[in-house]
Amino acid sequence: VQLLESGGGFVQLGGSLRLPCVASGFSFSIYYMTWVRQIPGKGLEWVAVASANGGTRNYIDSVKGRFTISRDNAKNTLDMQMNNLKPEDTARYYCVKRGAGYGLDYWGNGTLVTVSS
Repeated sequence: VQLLESGGGFVQLGGSLRLPCVASGFSFSIYYMTWVRQIPGKGLEWVAVASANGGTRNYIDSVKGRFTISRDNAKNTLDMQMNNLKPEDTARYYCVKRGAGYGLDYWGNGTLVTVSS
């Protein structure tokens, strides 16, 4: 299993970034996929989840209305569009596969997002 994130970078308050994740080595279309972030000096925080067919999507309250998770099962890709970014969104963002038992079983290496004020 491989999960490769990209798209991170430095952006100013109110800016936007799109984080793509390319998945390989497993049957992407049958698993829920999530984005998890690690804020500097803090623990891991679940951000968003997309069901296997992408029809159900949920978000942590702090990003609702600003972030959109999407997936393309034909291309084995998971994306997150992040708009109206805030300094508190500064974190390393991980693309994570959810296993059959609801645990998070495979993680990418993450991509760093830095939002300045």
